[in-house]
Amino acid sequence: MALSEEKSQQQSSCCSSSSSPLIEIKPKEQSSCCSNNASNNSASEDKGDSCCSSSNSSLVEVKPKEQKSNCCSSDSIALTKEESQQQPSSCCSSKSSDVEEKELVVNETEEKLDYRVFGMDCPACAVTIEKSLKTLKDIQDVKVNYSTGKLQVVGSNPAAFSPIESQVEKLGFNIEPLNQNKRMKTYLVEGMDCGACAKTIENHLRNVSGVKEVSVNFSTGKAQVEHENDVEQIVKEISKAGYKATLFTNNRKAIEESHTKGKNGSLIFSGILIALGFIGSYTGVSSFMSNILYAIAMVISGYKPAKSAYYGVKSRSLDMNVLMTVAALGAAIIGEWLEGATVVWLFALGVALQNRSIEQTRNSIRNLMDLAPPEAWVKQGDQLVKKVVEEISIGNVIVVKPGDRIPLDGEVVKGESSINQAPITGESIPVDKEIGDAVYAGTINESGSLEIKVTKLVEDTTISKIIHLVEEAQEKKAPTQAFVDKFATIYTPIVFIGALLVMVVPPLFGGAWSDWFYKGLELLVVACPCALVISTPVAIVSAIGNAAKNGVLIKGGTFLEKAGIINAIAFDKTGTLTEGKPAVSNVISFASTEEQLLSITKTLEEYSNHPIAKAIVAHADQKGIASLEGENFKSITGKGVQATIDGTVYYAGNAKLFSEIGTSLSDSLKHVEQLQNEGKTIIIVGTEQEVLGLLGVADVIRNTTLTALDGLKQNGIKQIVMLTGDNEGTAKMIASQSGVNRYFADLLPEDKVTSIKQLQSEGYKTAMVGDGINDAPALATADLGIAMGGAGTDTAMETADIVLMADNLEKLPHTMKLSRKALTIIKQNIWFSIIIKVIALIFIFPGWLTLWIAVLSDTGAALLVILNSLRLLKMKE
Repeated sequence: MALSEEKSQQQSSCCSSSSSPLIEIKPKEQSSCCSNNASNNSASEDKGDSCCSSSNSSLVEVKPKEQKSNCCSSDSIALTKEESQQQPSSCCSSKSSDVEEKELVVNETEEKLDYRVFGMDCPACAVTIEKSLKTLKDIQDVKVNYSTGKLQVVGSNPAAFSPIESQVEKLGFNIEPLNQNKRMKTYLVEGMDCGACAKTIENHLRNVSGVKEVSVNFSTGKAQVEHENDVEQIVKEISKAGYKATLFTNNRKAIEESHTKGKNGSLIFSGILIALGFIGSYTGVSSFMSNILYAIAMVISGYKPAKSAYYGVKSRSLDMNVLMTVAALGAAIIGEWLEGATVVWLFALGVALQNRSIEQTRNSIRNLMDLAPPEAWVKQGDQLVKKVVEEISIGNVIVVKPGDRIPLDGEVVKGESSINQAPITGESIPVDKEIGDAVYAGTINESGSLEIKVTKLVEDTTISKIIHLVEEAQEKKAPTQAFVDKFATIYTPIVFIGALLVMVVPPLFGGAWSDWFYKGLELLVVACPCALVISTPVAIVSAIGNAAKNGVLIKGGTFLEKAGIINAIAFDKTGTLTEGKPAVSNVISFASTEEQLLSITKTLEEYSNHPIAKAIVAHADQKGIASLEGENFKSITGKGVQATIDGTVYYAGNAKLFSEIGTSLSDSLKHVEQLQNEGKTIIIVGTEQEVLGLLGVADVIRNTTLTALDGLKQNGIKQIVMLTGDNEGTAKMIASQSGVNRYFADLLPEDKVTSIKQLQSEGYKTAMVGDGINDAPALATADLGIAMGGAGTDTAMETADIVLMADNLEKLPHTMKLSRKALTIIKQNIWFSIIIKVIALIFIFPGWLTLWIAVLSDTGAALLVILNSLRLLKMKE
């Protein structure tokens, strides 16, 4: 289990794991440890310096210089890293983030609601919304994330949330509530012409059995109903009241279009007015009339930012709306109406372009939701009924025709087909599915018709979990972003105060008031740090979105940045570099042909359930070799099998079996020893008189391993290391086949930790790639933990720092390349933003900078930073 939140908050607790190594912490180190064992004694939790033991566990000493934040392993899954970001001194991750993330804590008596906010074009907008909402009555906490456009509010009672939407809209943003209660459904109601209609529907539904809560809003035409009844029954009840209702299926595109529709009309109109005024000033029109046109344009373009500035000042937030409004009003005061109107119009234009661009990054993951169809054909007896996916329950059987997308996660109960799973795993090659196989929402049924039993509701599907996990990752600040945000909070007030001093001080010593006031206004505009604070989050959101579309989940900006500096990667062997299951690697025939040997062996093994027997049968099937007629099958425990074929008794098993039946192995000993030295399991096939041949069985390298490791070397990885618990012979053979630089064999879990530390002590930034379960200690110790997690595996998606959804290595080189590119773009953005600011500041005092050029440099720089970051979305493998 993942580390509980309570334990993660303890700073000096210690732990045990029932089957994993315990890391002993020396007194001089941080006295914190961890546990993934939910059954730890509460007594030990209460002690500040407690420690605990683990049965059958060995101690690993952690030296202070090798590991600053100590940790221990889990007996079930890899360690979750999110807790380490919440508490710097907590454990269960060796990669405690230096970035403090604000988490909303909800008590039992409080409630939390989520909203989507549209129109934020700068992190300063998020700060303004937070400060403003915190002033509302009964609001306990607020968190706004600029990257994802998500607002989370904690209130002491349900009534506390009533003014949230109107308050956010006053600040100049659009807001849409996200459905939190799974039983609370939203209906679009047609036919209401006044508030009394809404009251009528509410009163009627409250008398319906199974309805727990009702809220009908006349202005939005929506009814929020918490009910246990079928959707059809609620629709029927609303129709009884005289209105038509349809279930709202959370069509995000329609929501976003409604928020953006018609927004550019005022911008175009004000631009035309400015152009007319400017032309008029050169064609004999009086300056008074031109100034009137400029003033009207200022009101039209500046109303929204001025309104936002008013509420921003009330909430003590010094954001860009305040700065631009003051600059525009100041220009009007000193008679620079054209400058003032141009400032406001350029600012509005920049905001519109930024919003349009930034939504591309915010939608990079949310667009995946549109891949799953909103409706499905449900089998009801002999009929097919079309239903919206929100109405479908677990256990329902849905029918998916060839060429259609699968609407919900489920299990195939009838039919066979090839499924394109690219939206989930990034794999371009379709996967064959038959009865009993799992399928995922959003994937494409390419050939045969399928009947699928639904196993997850729409909000719990794998694709929904991916979107949720990636949005959470996008909300976590990377170290660079945290630093830039702190810098901006200091920079803006300092420049703002500097602007006031420039306006006031020089005129006191004989300077021209209007000139210095104008310079102060320019300084106000330059004080806006938009481009700088946008430089990091947009790049990180774009990179994480690109990775997710390619079947890689990166759990946060911190891990994206870490991946960008990794120069050594350690791989677990079994199930990572190799298939993790036995396969026939050698066939040596002595007294018959290879085909005859395989035919006899298949006959002997085809009734056995042993993994090696299955591997032999699969190999024979692949070669197209049929089995013979056999009888008197017998399993000899711990030794092998026997059967009679054409009157002769044949055996397949180990050397001990043939020693007991008296068959001479002298002629085959050389081959047996050679295969054993290579770490392979040997199956001897023969009769009492002679040995017919040998089969070598081993775990084979994945098809993608060689290309993946070559790709990593080309992307700057200097050391590729293999870690395995197998013997030296097996390790040497796999290492030579895969092309790793080094290998460590005969390792216990604690030995893998030592190997990781050895690489780190050699100066390498080291990543560990494992299955996310057995390699927990090494994953936690490495600078970056990467889990091999198949599609839909909840454990894999909740653990490690990076998850490879396709359960192979082919996406890893792209991930490393993407991370390095992201770091490069972040640096480009930061330096570009700083240089533009410095140039603007220098140009103010000689009088080379005009107010409208200052605005253009600010909004233009922010837009260029966004466009530069968007390149990460388009980056190909």
